[in-house]
Amino acid sequence: MRMGMFCAAASLCALLVTPASAQVQERTIRWGHLNNTDHPVSFGVQKFAEVLAAKSGGKLKIREFAASQLGNEMQQQSAVRGGTQEILSASTTSLASVVKDLGLFDFPFIVSTFEQAEALAQGAFGKAMLDTLPEKELIGLGYWGLGFRNATNSSRPIAKVEDFAGLKLRVIPNPVYLETFKALKANPVPMAFGELYTALENRTVDGQENPYSVILSNKFFEVQKYVSATNHTFTQNVIIVSKKFWDGLSPEEQKMFRDTFADTRQYQRDQTVAAAEKSLGELKAKGMQFNEIAPAEYARMQDATKGVIEKFSGEYDPARVKLFSSELARIRGGK
Repeated sequence: MRMGMFCAAASLCALLVTPASAQVQERTIRWGHLNNTDHPVSFGVQKFAEVLAAKSGGKLKIREFAASQLGNEMQQQSAVRGGTQEILSASTTSLASVVKDLGLFDFPFIVSTFEQAEALAQGAFGKAMLDTLPEKELIGLGYWGLGFRNATNSSRPIAKVEDFAGLKLRVIPNPVYLETFKALKANPVPMAFGELYTALENRTVDGQENPYSVILSNKFFEVQKYVSATNHTFTQNVIIVSKKFWDGLSPEEQKMFRDTFADTRQYQRDQTVAAAEKSLGELKAKGMQFNEIAPAEYARMQDATKGVIEKFSGEYDPARVKLFSSELARIRGGK
């Protein structure tokens, strides 16, 4: 009897002192995204993989699938929700098809600096959006800011509202983007990203809009002459994890993922900022003509698109719109 009690106690003690490494299994985690390997998203994935491997003693291995190798963003979203892909860097624009209120991030001209954009994502509204993901079979680790989107075209510089008039611009197939450029009197053309280079080359469209790093990475400078700092929207990625995969992780493994995201977020942010500056410099060096937008003209663009915000705000959860608006007031006030 005493021997049995001793063995049971010893077994309990052994469980209590089990090292963390024993709670971590050998796993290969597929992380997909749309960008090339010279993009800040890829740099972020590589740093995440390095740190996670170090934390897990090499047991948790990230395998990166860049440049849409696992399909377009909607296909990858479906795979992550279904548990056949573990992680995706998902744009708020496409993820709004799953959590509609994420579309508020895509409203035009709502932030004017990187710091404001980051404050919006890291604040109460951004957190509220992450909290909605588990009911959609997703876990959100957090946000990676990918920078401002800027317009390019092959016809003329865009320095004022009137310069948009009549330009056929490829935009993300998203109602807010379509209405934004209609409000600016452009002719927006929804088109899959994979078709864009050929469309620019063949002059099916006059131009497009994307962060500088995407413009450079995809060599749009070969088929576009003008790049203008329109800064009309700020692109956010949500790092989403399959809930089916997440629920199979031990608490220690889950902590490693969250800690790794926290430890690498600043690195990815720095890569994004540096890439924007470097990419713009390279675009100029490759012959693109660049122009800034004067503050007064930027304000006119904001005014021209206010109706878009008013129109679409009514389609979202009123409580979320209220939180979103209060957060914008907070960050614009520098509080």
